[in-house]
Amino acid sequence: MGPMTDAAKQEPAATASGDALLAADDAAWTMNEIRRRLAVEQSDETIKAREKRRHVSQKVREAREKLTSETGTRPAFDTELARLYAQNRYTAAYAIMALEIAVAVTMSLWLSLFTVSSWLAAVLVFHGLILWHVHRFLSPTAKPQPLRSWRQRFALAEFAHATTFAMVVPPLILVDNDSARIFLVFAMLLIVAIRTLLSASLPAVVYAGSLPITVAIAGFFLLMPDPALRMVAVIAPLSQIFFVLLGQRLFRTSLMTLQYRAEKDALIAELEQAKSNSDEARRRAEEANVAKSRFLATMSHELRTPLNAILGFSEVLKSEVFGAHINPTYKEYAGDIHASGEHLLTLINELLDLSRIEAGRYELNEEAISLVSIVDDCRHLLKLRAKNRGITIRDEFEHGMPLLWADERAIRQITLNLLSNAIKFTPQGGEIFMRAGATPNGGQFLSIRDTGPGIPEDEIPVVLSSFGQGTLAIKTAEQGAGLGLPIVQGLTDLHGGTFELKSKLREGTEVTVTFPAYRVVTALAPMGDEPEPLIRRSA
Repeated sequence: MGPMTDAAKQEPAATASGDALLAADDAAWTMNEIRRRLAVEQSDETIKAREKRRHVSQKVREAREKLTSETGTRPAFDTELARLYAQNRYTAAYAIMALEIAVAVTMSLWLSLFTVSSWLAAVLVFHGLILWHVHRFLSPTAKPQPLRSWRQRFALAEFAHATTFAMVVPPLILVDNDSARIFLVFAMLLIVAIRTLLSASLPAVVYAGSLPITVAIAGFFLLMPDPALRMVAVIAPLSQIFFVLLGQRLFRTSLMTLQYRAEKDALIAELEQAKSNSDEARRRAEEANVAKSRFLATMSHELRTPLNAILGFSEVLKSEVFGAHINPTYKEYAGDIHASGEHLLTLINELLDLSRIEAGRYELNEEAISLVSIVDDCRHLLKLRAKNRGITIRDEFEHGMPLLWADERAIRQITLNLLSNAIKFTPQGGEIFMRAGATPNGGQFLSIRDTGPGIPEDEIPVVLSSFGQGTLAIKTAEQGAGLGLPIVQGLTDLHGGTFELKSKLREGTEVTVTFPAYRVVTALAPMGDEPEPLIRRSA
């Protein structure tokens, strides 16, 4: 090699030092990015493990609550059932009071005013006692007390109220009047039915509020000498059994309603938690997208800059600009360095293009282009490479087609990628068939078919994925990054077209890219002479 000046000797050293610093910065940034990604993945795993532990602990807590509960249900359900009873009682207070007064007025037809008044006063007093307990239970300012104590108070108050109600049974039975006895049975059964409906959420209160009335009717009617009246003593216990079964059914319905409500609340809480996790995941995805964009910008600048320097110096060495090499091997090495640099630059460009397509940031510079002209240019560009490999390219182009509204660079990249793949995977002496024309629905298509090794059907999804390659293709063809077809597929989707790959093992592969009809530029009808008016004006 010829002599070099001091400045020429120092320039490569400075460039190498700068490239080393840039490489060190890239390595440090890459390590930080890897640490951040690992931290994000560990954080996601921690969130999933925490959610699983929370779900298991919730199930264990519910089972423990059921085992320690006196009623066999969850304590929260016990409180809600007691509150349901209190609300029912408080809501129906005036209706029951009116019913008690109506019963007293009706009984005055057969009993003395003093007896009826005394009975009504006692009934209203205990009715007021029930309302007082209910009001205290529902009051938000009430002191917290054990739920068991409240249930006992409700049961005792209902028992006292029912016992007071049953005190009217002996006087009415002793009245020698069938109407009075019929009214007595009717009134008592009505009261028991109402108590069952209002107290169904607390089974113990149902028993306490109905048994005194049933026992009084059955006992006193059983002492009557008339056999017909004794039948009432049999009907009363049967009615009690019916109302108890009805109360149990209503209790199960109330409990099921509470369970559904709890499940709904839990589902809402899970949805809120899932929404929170989704928002967090979206935030992290946005951060990752920003990091990806920053990484792409860094890759574009920090990798292309030293790579261009390598390509430039290797081109100088390969071309022997400063003089012939002493050893011819150096020229061969420089050519290898230049070819490897060009391959690496192509790979970087493909990576950046694929990343922009996947991120939705690939901008199309659309214009009216001729599909056949671009495909023919790409064929001429790669014709020499195919000839060196002993491959024949046959074309069938439909000339005279309308222009296509598309991005010329993207269409050229689609054609070059497909044709390069076909040349790469076609063996020596094979053929490649290129077709371009119009589709029956008014669109346009590009088809490239080779006689290469083909792709197994189960490997087609792998080939269409990023960095994916078929096993047979790897064995029979030169290595590649596996980005050509994903880029073609992405650019086709950006144009609203369809991508179709057909392959048969050891026969070849055909790829067809179809562009929709709305991208075909239709020519406007030529402007003719202005038609004469139908009505002519007279001079």
